[in-house]
Amino acid sequence: MTDPQVSLHDDALALLRGWRAPNDEQERVRRRYVHHLEAEPTGLDRSCYPDHVTASTLVLSADHQQVLLTLHAKANAWFQMGGHCEPGDTTLAGAALREAVEESGVLGLVLDPVPVQLDVHDVPFCDPRGGVHHLDVRFLAVAPAEAVHAVSEESLDVRWWPADALPTDDPNMVELVQLARKRLRT
Repeated sequence: MTDPQVSLHDDALALLRGWRAPNDEQERVRRRYVHHLEAEPTGLDRSCYPDHVTASTLVLSADHQQVLLTLHAKANAWFQMGGHCEPGDTTLAGAALREAVEESGVLGLVLDPVPVQLDVHDVPFCDPRGGVHHLDVRFLAVAPAEAVHAVSEESLDVRWWPADALPTDDPNMVELVQLARKRLRT
């Protein structure tokens, strides 16, 4: 029997080694992730300090005009769905899809298994020692028409937002939405 962490690590490393970054900055971040995973056999586990890889999903409406975001309870900010990899995850894309379904309640999401964006961010509430960074691998999923969402225990709210009128001006979120919509047009 294969150890799920080993296969998840192998999947993530292969995925990130082969990913074609959309710009020079994303290529620099991709190299950081690859180096991290090459150096850290537990680099996807939340116990890996100070950095660990996470998986998230930007959920777009069936017509690609709206974005489903969660108001994260601990951060009190609007984000795409996502979080830590779990022991049962065997692929990074699968972890991202699991998180999206858990946090949105939307069934029938169609996930693009190729990452859209990578984002390194501080997570002060993740570890009492502080200095924790999520090396987030961001995917894209399209919700079925008439999708019904729900608020999870990790969220204060889950809501559809117009793709061009997000509740945040965070440049990484804006870029994520732009890259995702561009991916769907090509």
